[in-house]
Amino acid sequence: MRRDTAGATRRGRPGNWSGTYRERPVGTARGRRWRRRFPGPTRTAVAGLAVGAVLLAALAACGGGASAGAGEAAGRSGPTVPDATPRSTSPGTAGGAGGPALRPGTTGHTLTTPDGRQRTYLVHVPPSVATAAGTPRSPGTTTLAATASATATATGTATATGTAVGHGLPVVLVLHGGGGSARQAEQQTGMSAVADRAGFLAVYPDGTGRRQTALLTWNAGTCCGYAHGNGVDDVGFIAALLDRLPRDYPVDPARIYVTGMSNGAMMSYRLGCELAGRIAAIAPVSGALNTTSCTPSRPVPVIAFHGTADDKVRYDGGESSIGLREGDERADRSVAEAMAYWTRRDGCPATPVRSRQGAVVHDVYGPCAPGGAVELYSITGAGHAWPGGSRPREQADPPPPAPNASVVMWEFFTHHTLAG
Repeated sequence: MRRDTAGATRRGRPGNWSGTYRERPVGTARGRRWRRRFPGPTRTAVAGLAVGAVLLAALAACGGGASAGAGEAAGRSGPTVPDATPRSTSPGTAGGAGGPALRPGTTGHTLTTPDGRQRTYLVHVPPSVATAAGTPRSPGTTTLAATASATATATGTATATGTAVGHGLPVVLVLHGGGGSARQAEQQTGMSAVADRAGFLAVYPDGTGRRQTALLTWNAGTCCGYAHGNGVDDVGFIAALLDRLPRDYPVDPARIYVTGMSNGAMMSYRLGCELAGRIAAIAPVSGALNTTSCTPSRPVPVIAFHGTADDKVRYDGGESSIGLREGDERADRSVAEAMAYWTRRDGCPATPVRSRQGAVVHDVYGPCAPGGAVELYSITGAGHAWPGGSRPREQADPPPPAPNASVVMWEFFTHHTLAG
């Protein structure tokens, strides 16, 4: 283990960072070429069904893989879901200025980023806010072309529960785990069910991978897989997506929130560091603050969830239990290091007010500086899973029944908006 105190950024090593980072000595056989990638194959083909089975099991353990379905997550009981209070925005049509009519359900979209990549994402529109410039179509999945270079800010009209026309809606971006997908994230988290009750847009971006439709990862700074190894500009993709959404949907830009699972949680931390001027709050689940640097332009509200028995992204930091190829080893920062950083940045006390209910320990760090807030839910004995959600695969760690992370984070989000 070595502490990188020089702050210099080298390939695969964090720089400009006040905490510690654990790594293998470069001189060892396994650490000769230190690169942090998500585990799994990097070839375009897998040799044999046995190897494929091992791969799928590893991906399931990290929050990826095929979904067990949305019904389990949606059917769980939880706290009352607050309604999304609409805010006035500029007038427009139902789907933004000249955009498509809003339709209830989940639709697929394609976005061309400035670097020429075709990126995909899903948008879930709650039935309560779906209106049309005609008759709404039935829910389903379509593909709509978009171009990230256009940055129009027009918003449109929509009716949320008990609200008037002409107001912008909050947006919750949900980032899948390593090896997962937008569809899998929707099913694992149950966020669309929360959106249906609360009246916000749930957006599920896809990461990248060699196959484009599977084994997708995010470049979260020092992890993971294809995205990290190929230097994919995922921060640029999310920024472009935030430019695009108001053209198609009545979005409130002051209420954009980001959450994610595992590698997606790592990416949500990075977005809090680099897009603080556009994101009102973040909610990492079972992830680590694995950025090479973090200099947000303002205090960022953070609520995190992590199982103490997680051996994929360890609560106390260190190497993952997932088998990694030689040269691909990584060590994650601990939850304590993430909380220490954000409490310092948000001007919060280092010692939290702690409460416990069964296996759930809730730490609230406060009061904080204006605009700051930090909370942590530690679930005793829980593994690598989305609390209150569903398993992405049978081999994945079982999700603890409490807290319902999707409901709890939404309640947290309702208290935080970007200053006008």
